[in-house]
Amino acid sequence: METVSLQAPYLDTAADQLCFSLDLAERPALAERRVAVGGLDVRLRLLGASHQVFAGPVRETVACLQDAVTGLPPAYTRELPGWQYRFSARTRCLAPAAFGDQVARILSRVADCEHALCGVFPGSPQALTAVLVEAVDGDASAAGLAWRTWHTYPQHGQIVSTYTRLEAR
Repeated sequence: METVSLQAPYLDTAADQLCFSLDLAERPALAERRVAVGGLDVRLRLLGASHQVFAGPVRETVACLQDAVTGLPPAYTRELPGWQYRFSARTRCLAPAAFGDQVARILSRVADCEHALCGVFPGSPQALTAVLVEAVDGDASAAGLAWRTWHTYPQHGQIVSTYTRLEAR
């Protein structure tokens, strides 16, 4: 796993300001890691309190974007040529002690993952964005990737977690 200290201030954003898109172009990244997983080249990109993952035909963006409809879908599915894409998101609001415990679990989880990228913001060791990707096994027609992301907002006690699965059809 790669952890980076992000060279950007942690802005007072909140989980409800995040937007979701599969159609955005590459955005300026604070950190990027390229990995090969499940036969695909994958780009893990941190955009501050947000992320982009480029894998096969997918350009997933979860970010605070001007002039976009805010809010993440709890579940979303899209058929792509040769692929099935599934996304889910969840936001939790935790008390300070539980928030700190959960951030520690996230850091431990990504530290154990070979293909991960985690960015920590200056000013708060609990302000982070993390993404990890792993190959998933299925029958020969269902092999693919899965990735998880976490976006933490210590000032609100919020943690946004997403789970994506991309499977060959």
